[in-house]
Amino acid sequence: MPALKLEVDHRIPASWDFDTGVSLILLVPKADQNVLSRSPWADFLKLRLADFPEGKSPVLLSGPRGTRAAIAFVTDDVSGFKALSQARELIAPLLAERSKKINVISMLDQSHAACVMAEALVAAAFAALFQPPKISDETPDTHPLAAMNFIGNFEAADFRFAKATAEGNNLARWLTQLPGNYLTPRIYRDYAEALAKTEGWQAEFYDRDQLQQLGAGAFLSVVEASPTRDAGILRLRYRLKGAEEQPFALVGKGICFDTGGSNLKVGGGMLGMHGDMQGSAVALGTLLALTRLNFSKPVDCWLALAENHIGSRAAKCNDVVTALNGTTIELINTDAEGRMVLADTLALACRQKPRAILDYATLTGAVVSALGQRMAGAITNRRYWVAPLIHAGEQCGERVWPFPYEDDYDEDLKSEVADTLQCRTAGAGDHIYAARLLGKFVDKNVGWVHVDMASSGTHKGGLAHIPTDLQGFGVRFGVEWFNRIAQETR
Repeated sequence: MPALKLEVDHRIPASWDFDTGVSLILLVPKADQNVLSRSPWADFLKLRLADFPEGKSPVLLSGPRGTRAAIAFVTDDVSGFKALSQARELIAPLLAERSKKINVISMLDQSHAACVMAEALVAAAFAALFQPPKISDETPDTHPLAAMNFIGNFEAADFRFAKATAEGNNLARWLTQLPGNYLTPRIYRDYAEALAKTEGWQAEFYDRDQLQQLGAGAFLSVVEASPTRDAGILRLRYRLKGAEEQPFALVGKGICFDTGGSNLKVGGGMLGMHGDMQGSAVALGTLLALTRLNFSKPVDCWLALAENHIGSRAAKCNDVVTALNGTTIELINTDAEGRMVLADTLALACRQKPRAILDYATLTGAVVSALGQRMAGAITNRRYWVAPLIHAGEQCGERVWPFPYEDDYDEDLKSEVADTLQCRTAGAGDHIYAARLLGKFVDKNVGWVHVDMASSGTHKGGLAHIPTDLQGFGVRFGVEWFNRIAQETR
């Protein structure tokens, strides 16, 4: 994480006499833009605003000493996705001008709106300052921004959430950006275990031999053709002292490269498949963010680390495998490997009797067709969680939209030789059928949310506060969701 000093000040400057390299953001109520006429810079602002369409936000201006400024016209009910999106629009041009410090001045009547925008601006700044990995001898260009000063009614601003989730998000983006030969399951495991040691988490790895003994045939069917035996399930345990409750569980799909297996991807289908581990990266980033926030409940994080290769030992269509909980699965498409590694990982996580499970996976293309690339799909085995899931996404700015979880979908997954088909041979709604399969490995007394990230793995030009195509979607949502259900009584 870049070092970025954050300060709150009540002193409003009397002029634009800022040092070179200091930029300005003015937060102005959209419903009462006349407040600008009462500011110390009214004449100058009136002159400069004449060059821009009325009400345009943001507006970039040049100050007397080359100061760069942006005006944000803010609604009283600003929140979530819109606040983060507006913050990115404000931050981006100021960073492009190599600002060393940004002064944020609120002229808003509503302190809540001011604090929402302040927290969004911090999140956007950390996201923009993130340096993705690049395999090169070139010295990366770093932004000089070192401080943000918030002047006005920001007393209630809480930057802890923004900073913690930004660190988790940046970790997820960094891991997902790494090429497949720089993040094999073995390298990934080593990195996660090193991070666990630093953060005080306990780590336990279930290798292929142990998974064989446990009967995890679903997971093992994916890795039969792997040239190295480095696949497995990594469990990380976060505990505060004295926390004796049953843990919450994070589960992430960690396919470090996906060839499609016997159903080999063709054309450009393999491009970007080193990022098929993004679900696990977001789970790990969420655990880091919860740690930074001193989350009061125990959390287990389960990472299903594997590669899906082609070879003489690769699983085939119509093979039948037995999963860890005894369920037999007839394989239909070896390119639907994500639900296979998740099946056994969910079953293993349920042996610890978690209070609730949240899993992340770049799982299906069907959810892209359903939602586009602006939010993720969510499916839960708790009907009363449907509305709270929507509200949690709206609150944190990482939006999800729930899909049905009805048992009559299972009729289309009937197999003549096994307990269930892995997936359908053809037809729409694959994201729902994938969830119905995964639900067979979650105990009925465990509340479970499945987030299909396929629609939110990348979005050209960024999304919300993230300025890059690769978003690392899910860390803010995971922290928000666990904080909410932690308040529930069992």
